[in-house]
Amino acid sequence: MRTRSAGGVFARWIAVLCILSYCAGMLITSRMWKTSEANGDIILTNRRQDQELQVVQDGCKHERKLGEERDIIGEVESTQKTVQILGKTISSLEAELAASRAAQGLNLDSSPVSEKPAVKDAIEIPKAFVVIGINTAFSSRKRRDSVRETWMPQGERLNQLEKEKGIVIRFVIGHSATPDGILDRAIDAEDAQHKDFLRLEHVEGYHELSAKTKIYFATAVAKWDADFYIKVDDDVHVNLGMLSTTLARYRAKPRVYIGCMKSGPVLAQKDVKYHEPEYWKFGEEGNKYFRHATGQIYAISKDLAKYISINLPILHKYANEDVSLGAWFIGLDVEHIDDRNMCCGTPPDCEWKAQAGNVCVASFDWSCSGICKSVERMKHVHERCGEGEGAVWSTFI
Repeated sequence: MRTRSAGGVFARWIAVLCILSYCAGMLITSRMWKTSEANGDIILTNRRQDQELQVVQDGCKHERKLGEERDIIGEVESTQKTVQILGKTISSLEAELAASRAAQGLNLDSSPVSEKPAVKDAIEIPKAFVVIGINTAFSSRKRRDSVRETWMPQGERLNQLEKEKGIVIRFVIGHSATPDGILDRAIDAEDAQHKDFLRLEHVEGYHELSAKTKIYFATAVAKWDADFYIKVDDDVHVNLGMLSTTLARYRAKPRVYIGCMKSGPVLAQKDVKYHEPEYWKFGEEGNKYFRHATGQIYAISKDLAKYISINLPILHKYANEDVSLGAWFIGLDVEHIDDRNMCCGTPPDCEWKAQAGNVCVASFDWSCSGICKSVERMKHVHERCGEGEGAVWSTFI
């Protein structure tokens, strides 16, 4: 009995211990799961914090990068402004250098220069309204005299015109292939008598008119600070008063090119007058030139004359001088002014216009590219088409 009773008690205790062990196990397991979940939450939280921190860091880096880009853009803009200022300064210095070179008589176009040293006082360049350069040659003494006897004042009147009206007039000529030869000495003697020449560092020749033209403008810019510069041939009649009135209308404009604009055919055939050796540059055979002023007379403003002076060595020369001048301006912001009063015909054309109150600026014959037989006829044209001696003196400039 006792043995059986003791065995029952022992079995009950075993059951109780099993239950207690089960409960204890459940309690411990529950705590371990909670700890694991807590650790997982901590890990997830830490990861979120790391990601947020990374986002903040990336944002800072992005802001810093944007700031650096802004700084770089600012530096670029500042550099561009500085470059523009330097460009203007360099252009100004180049203009002064070109003027200085021309004033000192340097060879600007690979032409033989005079052996006479150029000694000039360091004085301010005189101002003028217009410089009129009359293109002439060694063989044109009679033409020059016909101009002096008609529309070009002489002696003290020439000086007075320059001082009071700012109108400078000079015959423009270079040198012969033989320095100080008989041709040069003849011009020196004529200049000593009339004092109305502008000598260029240039060797004269018909096929060198383009070179002579750009050297003339460079030399004139170096000697006179004028509003306008004109080239006119010595077989053209000019009314100075009407010319001054015409130019005065465009005085406020910076880059003007005034003349009788034309667009003639490009002549590819050899052995013809005005043959263009570089005809292929103008497209297909039979094409025409771009618009340019006829070569008998044209005017350009100061900025354009300075442009020629600065870029003298690299300006391309075509066979025809008027085409060359037009080519130098074709890619620039230049206003082309087509004034038909600068290419009137000789009497009766210019005479009829004068009677109608429309006095011509210049007169010549298209068939001769100047006044036909100008030595004999210049006086006749002046009498019929001239504006009167007092016109230029009463012109308001």
